[in-house]
Amino acid sequence: MASGIRALKAATAAMAASIGATIMVGMSAVPAFAQDLLGQPTPGARGIALQPAASQLKHDAIWFHDVILLPIITVISLFVLALLIWVVVRYNKKANPVPAKWSHNTLIEVIWTVVPVLILMLIAVFSFRLLYKYEAMPEPDLTVKVTGNQWNWGYEYPDQGVPEFISNMLPEDEAAARNVPYRLAADEAMVVPVGKTVRLLITASDVIHSLALPAFGLKTDAIPGRTNETWFNAERTGVYYGQCSELCGVDHAFMPIEIRVVTEAEFAAWVASKGGSMTAAADAEAAAAAEAAAAAATPAADAEPATDATSTESAAAPAAAQ
Repeated sequence: MASGIRALKAATAAMAASIGATIMVGMSAVPAFAQDLLGQPTPGARGIALQPAASQLKHDAIWFHDVILLPIITVISLFVLALLIWVVVRYNKKANPVPAKWSHNTLIEVIWTVVPVLILMLIAVFSFRLLYKYEAMPEPDLTVKVTGNQWNWGYEYPDQGVPEFISNMLPEDEAAARNVPYRLAADEAMVVPVGKTVRLLITASDVIHSLALPAFGLKTDAIPGRTNETWFNAERTGVYYGQCSELCGVDHAFMPIEIRVVTEAEFAAWVASKGGSMTAAADAEAAAAAEAAAAAATPAADAEPATDATSTESAAAPAAAQ
């Protein structure tokens, strides 16, 4: 009996020491929270949290997680833990040698049916609001067509007349030379202007891929023969990384996504360097309108001589009768 008590005390002391160490680790990790890396994973203790937001959609997703889901999960977990402890202490063989014979309780069964339904309804209200924000895209300022390939990404800018270019992962030595994260950095980045609504048209050429951009709160599948649509609006300039998040073959882990968010002037210069134009879409529309006008004017011009000939024949008929 005495040895059992000593063992219990030792276990309690060990648990207290473990809790104390956990608290100390948590306190030492607090400064790391203020040093989050934007647009890429942060090593260390911060890895348990969501990546910092760089768009309004991600801000809304973080709020939904931290304010709605996390408290509900915590309360449910603590409640279930308290029930388990109560049952173990109150209804063990020593404390309750003669068990009860009843097996149903209508009130408890109604409660454990209705309460989960109400919790799910509460979650659904905020979940549907967030889903609507993802679907209700504002008027886009530019469109980028993204094509997933085994094992790289293709980017095309139809509005600016930039043809598709391929983005591959940087080799390890080159990533180290540039001081950029290996398996996240790419040789060609998707470049977009800051503060603009960017529409992404996402598809694939071979198997199913998935475009995942944590800083923008996006994860959209790229499916052959189908085009999915999503959008984001970057709040600040910088470099943001993502990856393919759908198992797509042997080199699935080597399909990084690099997005460079720049000023509008820098974006215009980049478009020009790719052989495009900021007015390519407007120029194409103007050219199409000019062609349509010319096509409409051609039949009218052809009809005028015929009308003149008809008028001449009509005037010549009375003269011949005289």
